[in-house]
Amino acid sequence: MIEYTVALLASIFVISSLCQWLAWRVKLPAIIFLLLTGLLVGPVLQLFSPDKILGDLLFPFVSLSVAVILFEGSLTLKFREIKGMHLVVRNMVSFGMLITWLTTTIATRLVLHLSWELSFLFGAISVVTGPTVIAPMLRTVRPTASVANILRWEGIVIDPIGASLAVLVYEFIIAGGGHAALGHTLLSFGRIVLVGFIVGAAGGYGFGLCLRRHRLPEYLHNTTTLALVVGTFALSNLLQAESGLVTVTVLGMWLANMPDVDMEEILDFKESLSILLISLLFIILAARLDFATFRQLGWPALYIFLAIQFLARPLNIMLSALGSSLNWPERHLLAWIAPRGIIAAAVSALFALHLEQAGFADAELLVPLTFMVIIGTVLLQSATARPIALWLGVAEPEPRGFLLIGANSVARAIGKALMDNGFRVRLADPSWEKISNTRMEGLPTYFGNPISEHADRHLDMVGLGRMLALTSHESYNVNAAMHYRIDLGAENIFSIQNRADSEQSDKMKVGSKDRGQRLFGEEITYCQLSRLLEQGGEIHTTKLTDTFSFEQWQKQQMPDTIALFAIDPKDNLRIFTVEYQLQPQPGWKIISLMPPGFCITTEPLSTSG
Repeated sequence: MIEYTVALLASIFVISSLCQWLAWRVKLPAIIFLLLTGLLVGPVLQLFSPDKILGDLLFPFVSLSVAVILFEGSLTLKFREIKGMHLVVRNMVSFGMLITWLTTTIATRLVLHLSWELSFLFGAISVVTGPTVIAPMLRTVRPTASVANILRWEGIVIDPIGASLAVLVYEFIIAGGGHAALGHTLLSFGRIVLVGFIVGAAGGYGFGLCLRRHRLPEYLHNTTTLALVVGTFALSNLLQAESGLVTVTVLGMWLANMPDVDMEEILDFKESLSILLISLLFIILAARLDFATFRQLGWPALYIFLAIQFLARPLNIMLSALGSSLNWPERHLLAWIAPRGIIAAAVSALFALHLEQAGFADAELLVPLTFMVIIGTVLLQSATARPIALWLGVAEPEPRGFLLIGANSVARAIGKALMDNGFRVRLADPSWEKISNTRMEGLPTYFGNPISEHADRHLDMVGLGRMLALTSHESYNVNAAMHYRIDLGAENIFSIQNRADSEQSDKMKVGSKDRGQRLFGEEITYCQLSRLLEQGGEIHTTKLTDTFSFEQWQKQQMPDTIALFAIDPKDNLRIFTVEYQLQPQPGWKIISLMPPGFCITTEPLSTSG
């Protein structure tokens, strides 16, 4: 029996990872595949029963997991990113949230004829959007910075507020209603906010000082942060029930905005942990569903979803955005995107269980109704948000462009060649002289250190999906590669060598994980490219044909010719690297650096020097 349980839990881990991978491949939120998996192994095949396997540990595990997920999301909330839009976010999570709550409550009461108590509770549960579904959707939709920042802030801030609202309604229901219950509810709300803020702020300030003064060794940063999150969450709940979510949100926001506290590595660890916990939670909670309750809801439940999508959300946004600088297309997109996530699922499961035990009729309908809204909003918005954003003109272009680290002669020549072939580029360098020369050649630039905090705020990365480190300093290239690896992905990081592999001993070589893929060839270095350009070399673009193959092109070249890039017939740019050898086919274009005075028999398409 123990072996079976271990194998079953291990299978859930493996399947959750496969769901995340599949979501990445097809560019859809992972929640879709996780929910389908949970329904399949739970109510359909009845292979996995979370209540039997986890027993009394089920809801403590859910609570702690939600705390970690919410903390990780709040770590990304930096006040400078929302500058100018903070009033919109404030409105959305205050009276905008109340509009959503009341609209959903009335629709639930009129359509399903649930009691007012349960209708108000479901309305409170359904106001939360959540970072677990907003973040992957934003990666797919890629809206303008204003829309993306507002949605991310709303998703994280409204989680503890919405959960606290649900707690207040629950407390009101349990207390039996009436004036006495109202006073009890308001008192509970004040305690939740006060305890949550004090514990979260104290924990954040104290831990931030430890990090700033280097009181902890680096290898303990991640584990200590995790212990702090679960510890403050539990302490806060002991002091005041249900205040833990407010605590971890305040804790994360405090650390994210505390000066001179580096949270990047901790955020990286927490992001990985959150992905794992989110995957497990969705499968576990979906496996607890009962199809009989879905049948009990019937088709009228669809009208509640429509009321949330087409009435509550647009009213929220239209009123919250009054007087803001948001244009109408941005407001329309905000009114469309509001998927529900793990917080709604977890809170509904927790309160439904308590209310069923207290003898409230129809309490078991809360969970399937919540999951119906989750599935409906995620499926509809995932499928339509990107096309709608493109139609409205508020989506960033495909990230096919290149961030070039360095504005030296090599970077300028490569940037000019890429621009001539239709690819967006931006050259970043702290040297004003190099930036001035680059601007005179008509190339987009960023003046400053590309790995600085200023760059994080002001470097325009719209349309840029890959990075080429092209400076003469290996340490600078390595730092840039490590800095942008998380945002762009390791597969999109490339750097030029400053010394050929054959000239370096093993103990002097930089690891591929740190420097990214090596550009152009094992023996190709920055000095070699720079020398060829100084001697009058030029970058040419040549098209291959059925009668002029890549092999024939290679035979014509002089030994100093360097193949840089290849463009396939679908206009996808491939890079010649040490790690991946390209085999261009007829119809492709080859971009290469040729020595001075060299001519080819097939006339090149374009030339840039």
